[in-house]
Parts: sequence; C-alpha cells; structure tokens
Amino acid sequence: VKPMTPRCSVPKAVPVGKSASLHCHENEGFPKSTYSWYRNSEPLSPDSKSSSKPHNSSYTLNPATGTLVFHAVHKGDTGRYSCIATNDAGFAKCEEQEMEV
Repeated sequence: VKPMTPRCSVPKAVPVGKSASLHCHENEGFPKSTYSWYRNSEPLSPDSKSSSKPHNSSYTLNPATGTLVFHAVHKGDTGRYSCIATNDAGFAKCEEQEMEV
C-alpha cells in the first residue's frame, strides 16, 4: 500500500543554540514507510557527519520514525523543510514548512 501524505510538524522559530525536533509520520503505508527529510529541496543525509556539504550542523535523523532532531541549531539551519515517506509501493511528500532560526 502506497504511503499517505505524511503529517509533518516543524517548529516555526527556534533560538540559536537550542535543540529542535521535526516530526514526520504516516500510518497507511504497507510495508512500513521510511522517511527522508529535505531542506530547501536538498536531501539531508541520514548521518550529519557524512554529508559532503560544508555544513557543520549536528542533527540526528531516524529514517524509521521520521524524527529529525537538531542538537543546537544555527542560522544555517533556517529554511523550508519537507519530508518524504517511502515504501515498496511508492512515496508521498508533506508540504514544505518554514523553520526560522
């Protein structure tokens, strides 16, 4: 079963240096969906260390739960965030949401 459009929750504004949690979830898809996050249409690597972009953000992305946690946000984390739920039958994307740092 193809995933439904996931529900995404993105904080509107986060003070610099604070942590932020972004959530993405849908429960129609079978087999269970995995989740990937995008900032300004650029995919966020599941591992912030391995990203080729010169971006010193520290975050944890859990593809199984769809949770993206920034440990300490900085100005460079400002942007439009969206999430895609994917399984063997297809994928679905939530609306982009702005996070201001």
